[in-house]
Amino acid sequence: MDTDGRAPARCLVTGATGYIGGRLVPELLAAGYAVRCLARSPEKLRDHPWAGEAETVRGDVTDPASLAAAMRGVDVAYYLVHALGTGPGFERTDREAARTFAEQAHRAGVRRIVYLGGLTPEGVPPERLSPHLRSRDEVGRIFLDGAVPATVLRAAVIIGSGSASFEMLRYLTERLPVMVTPSWVRTRIQPIGVRDVLRYLTGSAAMPPEVDRAFDIGGPDVLTYRDMMRGYAAVAGLPRRLIVPVPVLTPGLSSHWVGLVTPVPHSIARPLAESLRYEVVCREHDIARYVPDPPGRPLGFEAALTLALQRVREAKVTTRWSSASLPGAPSDPLPTDPDWAGGSLYTDQRERTVAAPAQRLWRVIEGVGGENGWYSFPLAWAVRGWLDRFAGGVGLRRGRRDAQRLRVGDSLDFWRVEEIEPGRLLRLRAEMKLPGLAWLELMIAEGADGRVRYRQRALFHPKGLLGHAYWWSVSPFHAVVFGGMARNIAKAAEQGP
Repeated sequence: MDTDGRAPARCLVTGATGYIGGRLVPELLAAGYAVRCLARSPEKLRDHPWAGEAETVRGDVTDPASLAAAMRGVDVAYYLVHALGTGPGFERTDREAARTFAEQAHRAGVRRIVYLGGLTPEGVPPERLSPHLRSRDEVGRIFLDGAVPATVLRAAVIIGSGSASFEMLRYLTERLPVMVTPSWVRTRIQPIGVRDVLRYLTGSAAMPPEVDRAFDIGGPDVLTYRDMMRGYAAVAGLPRRLIVPVPVLTPGLSSHWVGLVTPVPHSIARPLAESLRYEVVCREHDIARYVPDPPGRPLGFEAALTLALQRVREAKVTTRWSSASLPGAPSDPLPTDPDWAGGSLYTDQRERTVAAPAQRLWRVIEGVGGENGWYSFPLAWAVRGWLDRFAGGVGLRRGRRDAQRLRVGDSLDFWRVEEIEPGRLLRLRAEMKLPGLAWLELMIAEGADGRVRYRQRALFHPKGLLGHAYWWSVSPFHAVVFGGMARNIAKAAEQGP
């Protein structure tokens, strides 16, 4: 209860498993709001530090029934979901989801919708925008045309530890001292720090009822992408980068180029690269009338970069661009579910006795992947990652959010944490391109004799003849890859910290 005896306003946050949503929830809680999160997989929010303070319900923005239940008693509804250019029909999916959300909000008596969209170029008709920008612009207009007052925040490049835009900028600059780049490096952009995005989103919950409009939000600096890369090099202490724009690199080609150099896969790099073709500069700063800027804010580009780099170096990245599952990633039943009875499920099992305490073995298990590697035949893992990138998948370079700790929903190279039982089980679901579904389970068991056992199980559910052929084609390598992994994990635990 508030000091005057009234219950705090209730906010519904969609996209809480994503980059912005996962950071907005604790900001709203700190501001005194009651928070309810809508998620297709609520278990992915289980291990967040704020999980015990927020309510979580299962649902989807395309499902009217689940939205109606989630919006019951809600005052402010945040729409933070996007189909990030996920193939034919994604614009229709975005459109229908936004309309459903607006309709259900009206029926539930929600007093405000808050949406984070994209900053669009001035004077460019919608049909000439990239599909990604056009869709985000259309979603904003759907909310503004609806019956519920809406706040539509329009941002360009968001700079924050773990954001896709930051990761793209970071890896391009760090890995390429000399760059042949697309012509969009000369396009002017007005970036904004993620802290200011969160401040505007939180402040929007308290806007007066009569406010029903879009706001451009950005930092104080207007830069070209070339300026941003050189600015990153300066902040990171790198030598000055030589950047040569080449007009023949189209957005499609440049997105493949970005996918090769950075951890951001082609499926996400393409809409980002297409959006960079346009000059996106704020035309107003009216948001300050309702969410005043404190001294020193909004943050400048270099200040936002410095904070982001500090978070990365201190391993305090709370969410990443890969926090949300990629479109098309498996969402089928777990291999432990009864649905698999009678179906094909190939298994590779390994087990070893470990002459080390279970706690030390668990530290090794929870630390797999990313810069720590996979404890077996690095070339084989690297080749599999490159093949996946070539096929349009995520590859092996997504790394880890935290070097030591994992939580359900974390991306881990080309895996995602499906389940974690501290000290006992780590289950990973594959998100690489496969003709089937795959899991990797790392387990600890203690026998009656008190000896610690390490158990490892790789599972594959094939789809069609190609799936069966895939398993039998790679199974000859399992002794080297999976056998070596079990052996080296046990050895690492026995050798100590």
